[in-house]
Amino acid sequence: MNFIPEHSYHVYNRGNNQQSIFFSRDNYLFFLQKAKKEITPYADILAYCLMPNHFHLVLHVKEFTHPMTLSHQMSKLSAAIAIVLRSYTRALQKQNNFTGSLFQQKTKAKELIDNSNNTTINYLAICIHYIHQNPIRAKLVSNMEDWEFSSYRDYAGLRNGTLCNQELSFTLSGIDPLNFITESHYLLDDKQIFIG
Repeated sequence: MNFIPEHSYHVYNRGNNQQSIFFSRDNYLFFLQKAKKEITPYADILAYCLMPNHFHLVLHVKEFTHPMTLSHQMSKLSAAIAIVLRSYTRALQKQNNFTGSLFQQKTKAKELIDNSNNTTINYLAICIHYIHQNPIRAKLVSNMEDWEFSSYRDYAGLRNGTLCNQELSFTLSGIDPLNFITESHYLLDDKQIFIG
């Protein structure tokens, strides 16, 4: 994965052969703890949604001030994502007594560049709303706030989560915090949205 400082990315992967990757609440929480520990030194997490057989992270790469080369800095972020997936896989292998791959071989990172003519909502905002809508689209819940394992509850003011940099997210995406819930539901009704 190639990352550029001060750019935002939609990072996602799914279970190998579309198998489940989360089996209990503790699994979801462990994955989020590993993401916070490994990824946040290199990128701000703007939003996330963990689903039974896949995950979405929206990351904004930090501007590094360390005296190391840019390529070394970017490889650190790629390595951090790989560490999260490897350590989570090892923990799950031990828990469920299995061997082999848990995730598909390549984790994807799509740079979020707004090439649309939409001056109301930018591509980063659409991606954030899209990933929060995943549990509804998968028919796991009826309301976005009912899915515990996404950042939607934090943005909607229903939980005081600390994983996401909400201030940065609102600044970069142009989402108005006061209209977040309304905008989320408006986009849910838009059948034209596709991210990833």
